[in-house]
Amino acid sequence: MPRSFIHSFSTRSIRTNRWLERVIAYAFLAPSLVLFSIFLFYPLIKSVYLSMYLTDPRGRVAQFVGLKNFTDLLSSELFYKSITNTLSFILLTVPTGIILAMLLAAIAQNRLRGIFLFRFIFSLPMAISVGTGSIIWMILYHPTLGVFNYFLTLMNATPIHWLTDPKWALISISIMTVWMNLGFQFIVLLSGMQSVPEDIYDSAKIDGSGSFRTFFKLTLPLITPSLFFVAVVSMIGAFQSFGQINILTKGGPMNSTNVMVFNIYQDAFVNYRFGVGSAQALILFTIILILTLIQFKFLEKKVHYQ
Repeated sequence: MPRSFIHSFSTRSIRTNRWLERVIAYAFLAPSLVLFSIFLFYPLIKSVYLSMYLTDPRGRVAQFVGLKNFTDLLSSELFYKSITNTLSFILLTVPTGIILAMLLAAIAQNRLRGIFLFRFIFSLPMAISVGTGSIIWMILYHPTLGVFNYFLTLMNATPIHWLTDPKWALISISIMTVWMNLGFQFIVLLSGMQSVPEDIYDSAKIDGSGSFRTFFKLTLPLITPSLFFVAVVSMIGAFQSFGQINILTKGGPMNSTNVMVFNIYQDAFVNYRFGVGSAQALILFTIILILTLIQFKFLEKKVHYQ
């Protein structure tokens, strides 16, 4: 049999195998691509389309207005108030939650008797829905029946109107949100700490390194991938927080908890201004995208991958 024939046959078989591999790969990816197209790409394209139109209460296009929805937003005090509330909410929840989760993970990392019970308790908020957690904290924040004000009266302090005072409403929502996110952050950081080889800690003990020095010089740099992941996910989750605000304060009092997502909900599904709501959603998407890219640009440089 001629060598040229064998060479051409082997070349065709290689091409056929590659083509079959690609077909199989796309076949496995097809369900995910379909779901992404239906629930992600189509809503995004639809939002871009609706942002340039005025709509009726049924969401049907009524009039083309171009960029007027965006210009109206940029001249609205309520819109800037929602941005300020959102950024304040992020500053109150993300750093606090990460620091608290890291502290609890460091405690749960110790091999003590009954530590598994504490790990279960620390991760318990992850199993509680936003609705259930909001009802629990609504009772805790109750001005007369709540536990917090009860302890304040025991200390002869003035009770606080947690959810009806504009000075305390956003702080109260932030405390509840930190608690709600604590389980997820704790599990991720604890898994990161448990992935650190024990040999490193043994070498540190031999060298006379104390607990605090070992944590800041060894543990903290080695769990930076987990910290980076938690920081990015927590920031995106804080931007998208809605359920607890809708249940506890409805954006009040005096718009002190009216974050961007709740403002989008008010415009789109309460006032039936779907065009304005879509424009706000695109602005929110742009802000999240820019801040996420900034985190990847600058914070990822501090990540030490093993």
